Amino acid sequence: MNFDIISLIVLIVSFLSLSVLIFKKVPQLKAMPEPEAIFLKKELKKKISEKTKKVIKENSNSLEAILHKLLSKIRIISLKIDKKMSDWITKLRERSLERTKGLDNYWREIKASVKKKKD
Repeated sequence: MNFDIISLIVLIVSFLSLSVLIFKKVPQLKAMPEPEAIFLKKELKKKISEKTKKVIKENSNSLEAILHKLLSKIRIISLKIDKKMSDWITKLRERSLERTKGLDNYWREIKASVKKKKD
């Protein structure tokens, strides 16, 4: 019981102290200037984004064709995997049937031998 109360008090005090620190520092953070990019300037970023947009617009047909080919190949691969798994399942079913047939014959032989001993 004491540990619960102590932990609750510590939780509340730490939350309040954290909130006080945040509210004191928010105005200072707002007053700070926005940092400039170290590697890329704004103009360079704009040029790069404009060129990429232009290239994407020009090559949108080829991108769609590449995407179509990729999706077709993925579909073919998934169908091959499905066929292979289907073959595995049929083989497993055949094996399990063979095993159960062998067990059935074993139990039939035991039943027959028990009946002979009784008679």
